[in-house]
Amino acid sequence: MFPASPIFFTSLLLLVPAIILSLYAQFKVKSTFKKYSQVKAASGMTGAQASRRLLDQAGLTDVPIEVIPGNLSDHYDPRKRVLRLSEAVASKDSLASLGVAAHEAGHAIQHANGYVPMKIRSAVVPAASFGSSLGPMIFLAGIFISSFRPLMTVGIVLFTAAVIFQIVTLPVEFDASSRAMKLLQNNGIIVGEEAKSARKVLSAAALTYVAAALMSILTLVRMILISRE
Repeated sequence: MFPASPIFFTSLLLLVPAIILSLYAQFKVKSTFKKYSQVKAASGMTGAQASRRLLDQAGLTDVPIEVIPGNLSDHYDPRKRVLRLSEAVASKDSLASLGVAAHEAGHAIQHANGYVPMKIRSAVVPAASFGSSLGPMIFLAGIFISSFRPLMTVGIVLFTAAVIFQIVTLPVEFDASSRAMKLLQNNGIIVGEEAKSARKVLSAAALTYVAAALMSILTLVRMILISRE
């Protein structure tokens, strides 16, 4: 049977670096957020207050802020133009909360300013969602059913959309973090050495996106190697 081919198993080694980085990134973001969640900002502003000020300053007074359940579930929804913050971020005046809240406000500002990478990411979301779930399944069908080997190519093409999404996500996230730091400092929401702590929180979060991109890229490479066997 084709899956017994040595390349099917040996190519799994390609994923090891991404798996290790993913595990480290998850540990890093949780531990860093926990650490700086206990460090209060001198300004005394909560995550919700800070993001509201930054949105208003950018002329986005019509973008509401919603508090949602979950841990680090914070995100900006460009379709509904809503900034959603987890309870831990919205109600706390910690450096971790301010960093995360400002980061999400940065996404809202990107959207309002027509930031090109964000436009590209939004455009590929449907294909990426479809490709990330069905691409591998169709690829496996092509492996197990020898008469359907062309399905492997279809699976690769579909999964490529997911890879593009992960790659484009990187500049979007890095830019949002960069905007967040500038906005926090320019508005006096964080001062002096507080910037270093807030930056550590954002850097840890960014690592998760790097890990996700690496995993998708290496998975695609593995699929291509298997298809050529």
